[in-house]
Amino acid sequence: MKSLVDHLSQYAAYHRDPRNIATHFIGIPLIVVAVAVLLSRPQWSIGSIWVSPAVLASLASAWFYLRLELRLGVLMTALLGLCVWAGHVLAQQSTLVWLSSGLGMFVIGWVIQFVGHHYEGRKPAFVDDVSGLIVGPLFVVAELAFMLGLRHDLKEQIEQRSGPVRSLAHGRSGSV
Repeated sequence: MKSLVDHLSQYAAYHRDPRNIATHFIGIPLIVVAVAVLLSRPQWSIGSIWVSPAVLASLASAWFYLRLELRLGVLMTALLGLCVWAGHVLAQQSTLVWLSSGLGMFVIGWVIQFVGHHYEGRKPAFVDDVSGLIVGPLFVVAELAFMLGLRHDLKEQIEQRSGPVRSLAHGRSGSV
């Protein structure tokens, strides 16, 4: 199995333009919530617990993240839980509200992603490796940690493999 650094470095190689990274802070959360919304129907009750395809997909994703690293895995699991909760709230609405909100967020999220990759000048990572679809949300959380001054060790390991984020001001590589 690839390590956390392996996955994030491979994904980061497709995301070195700060404008592209910025679009991912909007697009990826929209897509993740949209998938949770769209997979929140049907729902089954098992005792006092409700289960849906969204719950099952989130549990599988959480397992993936937790196997990569406990700290980020716990955070990703909590964030997925919030997405599933939002999905189930919207799934309780009318079919029109549920479907239009889910599809709307999904389409808008992907449009934002492709705008970012226009700036990058490179196709999205999932085109070459479908695992990019599950690594993308983790990449956003890791990038947020880096922006907050956390996880310097992880950032350095990723940049050794993928290079630093390009600087817009000087047109050369460097930290943003």
